[in-house]
Amino acid sequence: MGAEHLTYLDNNATTQPDPAVVEAMLPFLRDEYANPSSGYACAARVREAIENARAQVAALLGCDAPEILFTSGGTEANNTAFHSALQMFPARRHIVTTAVEHSAVLRVARAYEQRGYEVTFAGVREDGSVDVDEVRAALRDDTAILSAMWANNETGVIFPVEELAQLARERGVLFHTDAVQAAGKIPIRMRESAMPMLSIAGHKLHGPKGIGALYVNKRTRFRPLLIGGSHENERRAGTENVVGIIGLGKAAEVAGRMLGAERARTAAMRDRFESATLKRIDGTVVNGAGAERLPNTSSLRFHGVDSGAALLLLDLQQICCSAGSACKTGSAEGSHVLRAMGLSNDEARGVLRFSFGRFNTDDDVERAIEVVPGVIAKIRQADSRGKSLARAVGV
Repeated sequence: MGAEHLTYLDNNATTQPDPAVVEAMLPFLRDEYANPSSGYACAARVREAIENARAQVAALLGCDAPEILFTSGGTEANNTAFHSALQMFPARRHIVTTAVEHSAVLRVARAYEQRGYEVTFAGVREDGSVDVDEVRAALRDDTAILSAMWANNETGVIFPVEELAQLARERGVLFHTDAVQAAGKIPIRMRESAMPMLSIAGHKLHGPKGIGALYVNKRTRFRPLLIGGSHENERRAGTENVVGIIGLGKAAEVAGRMLGAERARTAAMRDRFESATLKRIDGTVVNGAGAERLPNTSSLRFHGVDSGAALLLLDLQQICCSAGSACKTGSAEGSHVLRAMGLSNDEARGVLRFSFGRFNTDDDVERAIEVVPGVIAKIRQADSRGKSLARAVGV
């Protein structure tokens, strides 16, 4: 990011593009610029590259290449899944999702609620795990879609999506999972799954921003969100984002190849950071402790600390993390995820999320272990003396 000593620990917000991804994209920025829908030879080369990228994404997700539909990102993929389900079942006016979804699902559900649909938001337990019995009870004969994330972006808690998908199948309900945080971090094998739809985003797995994909099982009936040309086998109109697609394909290929080693390495960094932080800072709690979590994600609650002040101090030390979700940073209100877990607003505002990635090193972990306790102590000391945030930060 142009800072020599930057310690980037916010990989759930976005990831550094892998150099191999950038290298793969460059020819399609310079030389291979033909429209893939055109009829000449250079356009055919671009079409072939797109299909190769589709196969690379399919390999990461363990599915067939024609089941991959490229989108502008995870948000569009999620919107498309909802749109298709509700178009395919127009008489069904009920939606089920969870209370801790990313805003790219939560706000979609609420938008349909404003259009007259009924929405049930299933709760979670104190450790952030989904209450399967509550989801089961929420499903009805008029439910069109059940959407539940594979892994939570704030806490890293992994949901039993296969079990939820089976519940949906038994009730004749379409199931969708937002797997934006899961893809490239844990194994995904859609050929062995009961899930009809799944969303991913390129920038969460060391690919470019502005590109994503929706997996649509070959046996799932589908209605497109975007209407126009016959692109993406008439499933998503609009001239393809060729550069982004190539980047996503390469990112998926690298992620699949490195999955086992990267999973173990990020888990080791995360565990070492958590262990040291719990020992050095009194009044620290790991959100989601006891539940199955992503290997790279650490959500820590610091008693008596305002995360906004902590973020400012950490930024001055060139350490990047977030207050819960990056999409919530800057809000005076505690995260909806943490409040759904039973935290008070004050408790939720004391949370910082650290997420480790491919390009983090042991030095990054050691630097965080060294700097974070001092930041927390400074904020607590300032608070005990009634000092202002500006004076605590030193500006």
